[in-house]
Amino acid sequence: MTLAERYPLLHAPARWEWGGLDVQFSTELPPDELVTNIHLVCFVGDRIVLCRDDRDVWILPGGTREAGESIESCVIRELVEEAGAELAGPIRQFGAHYGTTDHPEPYRPWQPHPHKAWLWCTADVRLVGEPTNPDDAENILEVRTFSLEEALRHAGNDGSYVPELIRLAVEVHGAGGPTTALRQPGSPAE
Repeated sequence: MTLAERYPLLHAPARWEWGGLDVQFSTELPPDELVTNIHLVCFVGDRIVLCRDDRDVWILPGGTREAGESIESCVIRELVEEAGAELAGPIRQFGAHYGTTDHPEPYRPWQPHPHKAWLWCTADVRLVGEPTNPDDAENILEVRTFSLEEALRHAGNDGSYVPELIRLAVEVHGAGGPTTALRQPGSPAE
């Protein structure tokens, strides 16, 4: 069975109206210059970190990459801003939503346009404080760790594909290896 068959909602083409984006998930990692946003499935032991925002939606931490910012620097900054967390292990990239926007201008002047990618990663983290909640970001009201089943229930309100994304992240994270160990969509499973 392929990853696309195992995770059909995650791999289904989608429209993200908020960004005028048509998106498609893939485990093929994007080139660095295409990555505009980075989000993480974070682990504290075997528990998953979720952040509740002021819309009462549980989200995975992450956000928009700043001009000239490396992937690692963006991850470190976003963890502090949204989860009050710090890295406790390596960052593992495991996939991306590739998007094409119909907006006439990029969201930020330094971003690629109209094609871009949202990079998905896993990492072990430590919760060390409160989210810093900068003015230009989501307002996080609560950060908690959940069992897998609890995380799947809560995260579904941020998009129907998010529970499948978390399941794939658990699979990748549990393997402890690089994402190249994953099969690409359309390839047979062993």
